[in-house]
Amino acid sequence: MSKKIDDSLRIDKWLWAVRLFKTRSQATQACKAGKVKIDGETVKPSREIREGLVITVQTGPIKKTVKVLELLHKRVGARLVSQYMEDLTPEDEYAKLEIIKKQPVSTRPKGFGRPTKKERRDIDNWFGWKK
Repeated sequence: MSKKIDDSLRIDKWLWAVRLFKTRSQATQACKAGKVKIDGETVKPSREIREGLVITVQTGPIKKTVKVLELLHKRVGARLVSQYMEDLTPEDEYAKLEIIKKQPVSTRPKGFGRPTKKERRDIDNWFGWKK
C-alpha cells in the first residue's frame, strides 16, 4: 500500500514551518528534550503527525497548545500561519509571559565583582526575599 506524501509529516519540520521555532534544529532539540508532547506523551523529532492532532510545546516559560489544521512542507509567512494551526493556549499562559516581561531586570556592570553584603541585602529586599 503506497502512502501519499501529504498524509503525514515529521513533527520537527511542521513546528519549524509554522514558526513555533526559529530553526528546524531548535525544533528537533525541543523534541529530544521532551518539550513537545502529543496526548501527554513526549515525542521524537521523527514522529509523523497528521491533521487534527493537538500538540503541546514548552517554549520558554509558557506551554503552547496548538491544533494541526493542515500540513505544510515549507516555511510560511507569519500571516499565513493561522491557516495551518489553531492556537488553543489558555490566556493565563500568556498572562505569565506578560508578568515576566514586566519584572525589572537588575544587572551589575562588568568588573564590579560580587555584591557586597549590603548590596546583597538590598537585592533581597527588592525582590522580597527577606530572610
